[in-house]
Amino acid sequence: MLIDNQIILITGGASGIGLGTAQYFKAQGARVAVLDRASAMPAGIEVDAFISCDVRDEGQIEQAVSQIINTIGTPRVLINCAGIAPAKRMVGKEGPMPLSNFKDVIEINLIGTFNVMRVVTHAMSVLDPIDGERGVIINTASIAAFEGQIGQMAYSASKGGVVAMTLPAARELSQFGIRVNTIAPGLIATPMLLNMPQEVQDSLSATIPYPKRFGKPSEYAALAEHLIQNQMINGEVIRLDGALRMQPK
Repeated sequence: MLIDNQIILITGGASGIGLGTAQYFKAQGARVAVLDRASAMPAGIEVDAFISCDVRDEGQIEQAVSQIINTIGTPRVLINCAGIAPAKRMVGKEGPMPLSNFKDVIEINLIGTFNVMRVVTHAMSVLDPIDGERGVIINTASIAAFEGQIGQMAYSASKGGVVAMTLPAARELSQFGIRVNTIAPGLIATPMLLNMPQEVQDSLSATIPYPKRFGKPSEYAALAEHLIQNQMINGEVIRLDGALRMQPK
């Protein structure tokens, strides 16, 4: 599927990987719609549609997708980047982790991903095919799905769930000509990492075999672009991590 003039919906597109992906595809000539819980896109960043909403909320997502369809049309591509990554031990100095902390991560990262998928794929399923396919879904996991560190139990569980959804979703949606793939990034240069002290950044980047630097949101977006264009890639989880394998600590 060609990118030019296609409608691409990106969740979490007002910051981090999602923002970089929105900018990348806008520059490629796509029409970009963003869903984010932020109140607006950052100053100077233009997209074709922006709706502030919560990916966990069934009604908000149904309304937001309907609004996008009525405004610029039905997305052919969905890229789910919305997520949170808090670190908290199950048993800490203050006692057991509050169950609400675990639920928040699962609800945003896993249930939120599914919530947007279910609504968008329903809309995609009635589109006229282009080269035999109607749409492409790209979800975002993490290498923490495979090698979660101490304090990442909730995050790893949520991203492991995203990984586990990939193949059954691809199999189910094949009847409509909709492909599903997942990208599992490693250390990406987003504000969360770049706001850390420089010595911490240097220590983290030194753990990456090659290249010894953080990944770029544009590299995530470039991989997403290839997944959109390569029709044979379906039901796959692809790591984007410079051969990094995280250690327990």
